Amino acid sequence: MVCWVAERAKAARNVDHVIVATDSKKIVDAVESWGLDARLTAETHASGTDRIAEVATAYPEAEIIVNLQGDEPLISPDTVERAVDKMHDEMSKSDGAGIVTTWEPIEEFNDIINPDLVKVVVGDQEQALYFSRSPVPYPRDLIKKHGSLWSAFDQEPDFLKLFRKHTGLYVYRRDVLLEFTSWSQTQLEQLEALEQLRALEHGVLIRVIEASGSSIGIDTAEDLRRVRELIKEGKFELSGAR
Repeated sequence: MVCWVAERAKAARNVDHVIVATDSKKIVDAVESWGLDARLTAETHASGTDRIAEVATAYPEAEIIVNLQGDEPLISPDTVERAVDKMHDEMSKSDGAGIVTTWEPIEEFNDIINPDLVKVVVGDQEQALYFSRSPVPYPRDLIKKHGSLWSAFDQEPDFLKLFRKHTGLYVYRRDVLLEFTSWSQTQLEQLEALEQLRALEHGVLIRVIEASGSSIGIDTAEDLRRVRELIKEGKFELSGAR
């Protein structure tokens, strides 16, 4: 799966170098046997962002660093490209974002209540307001009207459009990424187990743009089964597969 993710990243036209960062020698060996680059990192990192930062210190020329999480084997290379292009735009502004990430539409009710699927609340300027494993934003009036979250979904045709799924992709401005590692984990980050909340609490502007297509982050055995079925059906191809 990690090799699939790395190949998707390599297919993005504006990504110069793809490295798998891991604290597992087993993963390093698997990645290198595939012909990809890997770095063995410390085992003490609190989050994937901290791990990426360790590797980034060895590449001082890299002004933009992309963190594509290893459980996103179906992410579109075009989504990666769009996020990197957006960061280039942000870097041309005096008040630009320090992080760019992406969102996807939510297509099923169960995704709203699934704690493994992270939801993001986005403001009018495409800025992240909050990330949560809970159903956010909370549609109070609709729930009061219909009696429950399920009933509101069942009776309101556009109910799912209120929610957005967060994709496991971050594009960092170099200085923000390295500063991130100097901050201790915040209470919200620990409660939700979401590292991006640490950045929000320290005032980092996170721009959230729509992904070019849907993906499935693999958090459970059921997710893995669904992805294998999609690949078997030929709905996703692996760039550079051997």
